[in-house]
Amino acid sequence: MSRFDWPAMMRAGLQGLHLRPDEFWALTPVELLLMLGLEGGNSGALSRARLSELSAEFPDEAQVDVNED
Repeated sequence: MSRFDWPAMMRAGLQGLHLRPDEFWALTPVELLLMLGLEGGNSGALSRARLSELSAEFPDEAQVDVNED
């Protein structure tokens, strides 16, 4: 028997984290638990402030300087 409560995990992933079904099923259980802040360290869930810091440090696209001639 699985140690995971899959219906609860699916609710957490699809409703709580707003993952699409293909994104949910592509995750390993450990990755899902880490995203939910349930396992894998003492830091807990990723805060909005920390996400903003990481987004600034690692932008999705290179920033273009509009003042550059």
